[in-house]
Amino acid sequence: MLLVAPAAAQTPAPTIAAAADLNAALPEVAALFTRQTGKHVRLVFGSSGNFTQQIANGAPFALFLSADEAYVARLAADGKTQGDGVLYATGRIGLFVPTASPIKADAGLKDLARAAADGRLRKFAIANPDHAPYGRAAREALRHAGLWTAIQPKLVLGENAAQATQFAASGSAQAGIIPYALALTPSVKAAGRFVLIDAGWHQPLRQRAVLLAGAGATARAFYTFLQQPPARAILARHGFTTPEQIP
Repeated sequence: MLLVAPAAAQTPAPTIAAAADLNAALPEVAALFTRQTGKHVRLVFGSSGNFTQQIANGAPFALFLSADEAYVARLAADGKTQGDGVLYATGRIGLFVPTASPIKADAGLKDLARAAADGRLRKFAIANPDHAPYGRAAREALRHAGLWTAIQPKLVLGENAAQATQFAASGSAQAGIIPYALALTPSVKAAGRFVLIDAGWHQPLRQRAVLLAGAGATARAFYTFLQQPPARAILARHGFTTPEQIP
C-alpha cells in the first residue's frame, strides 16, 4: 500500500477537449473547480469538428465540450461517449470591427454590404465553417443578409473561433464574425467595436458536454461541477446563455 500511494498522487490530470469559444470562460471554471476540490484538469481548445474526428479516432480525451450538440450525438451513436451528455450553454455571434477599420459595426450588416461593394472590405474573418460551429453560424448569418456571395472571396478562415477572433482583433481583416464570449474579453474589447447579430439569422449554437469512454473520477467530478450554479454563473458572465435561461 505504501507503494501505491505515490503512483496515485502522480495520476495525470484528465484532458478536456473544449470548443475554442470557451477559451476565456473555461479556465476560470477550471480554476474554481481546483480551488474547491483540489483536483486538476487539463484544457485543450480547438474546433468542435476537429475534436470529433480525433475522438472518433481514439484520442485520449476524458470530456468533450462541443459548440454544436450534433457532434456529441454523432459520437454517442458511435459508442464513444458515456450517455448523451448535457446542454451547458447556448452561444451568440456578432460583427466585430477593429478600431482602424473603415467599416461601421451595425447589427443589420448594412455598412458591411456597402463596404463589400465599394472596396473598403478586403478581408473578412470567420472560423472555418467546415468544422467550426461558429463559422457555420457566421455563414448562415451572411446568407440570411444576402452577403455570402459577395464576401466569400474575401474570407480569411480561422482554424477555430479563437483564431478567427485573433484575425479580426489584430486588424488583419477589416471585420469578422466572432463569438460573443470572445468579444467580451478585455483585449478584444479594447481592439474595436462589436455588435450582436440577431439570433434568428442562424441555427442555435446549442453547446453540449459529454463524458467520453474511459473517463475517470476527476473528469466526472468536473462534468458535474460544470452543471452547478457557480460554473454556470461564470459562463453567463462570459456571454453564454445557460440552460436555466433558455426559454
